[in-house]
Amino acid sequence: MGPMSGPYPIRGSVSLPEAELMWRFSRSSGPGGQHVNTSDSQVELRFDLAATQALPEVWKTRALERLASRLNDGVIAVRASEHRSQWRNRETAAVRLAALLAEATAPPPRQRRATKIPRGINERRLREKKQRAETKRGRSGRDW
Repeated sequence: MGPMSGPYPIRGSVSLPEAELMWRFSRSSGPGGQHVNTSDSQVELRFDLAATQALPEVWKTRALERLASRLNDGVIAVRASEHRSQWRNRETAAVRLAALLAEATAPPPRQRRATKIPRGINERRLREKKQRAETKRGRSGRDW
C-alpha cells in the first residue's frame, strides 16, 4: 500500500504532526457483505489540540475558542467511514482534520468600514420613487 501521503498542511508551513495523531479503528456500520463483518475500516482520528506544540500559540487559542463545542478535554475527534478501505478512510480523516484546523485557525475577517451614501444617489432614488408613485397614482380611475 505504501506510505501515507502526509504531511497534511494546515496553512503555510504548518502541518499536522504525525506523532501527535491518535488513530482508532472499528467496524463500519451500515449494510455490506462478508467483508464488512471482518474488517475494521472505520477510522477515528484524535488530535490533542490543547497540548500540541505544532501550532503557533495564537492559532492554538483561536482554534480552542472556535472548536470549543467539538472538543472533549482539549481533544478533537474526526471520523471517516465512507470508503471500504481503511487506508482511504485514514486519508479522508486526516484531510478532514487538516481542513477543520485550517478553518478554525484562520484570522478573523476584516471589520467593515461604514461609508456614507453619496447625496446624488440618494436624491436620484427619491426622484425615481416619486416618479413611480405618480405613475401609480395616474392609474386610479378617479376622474372617469
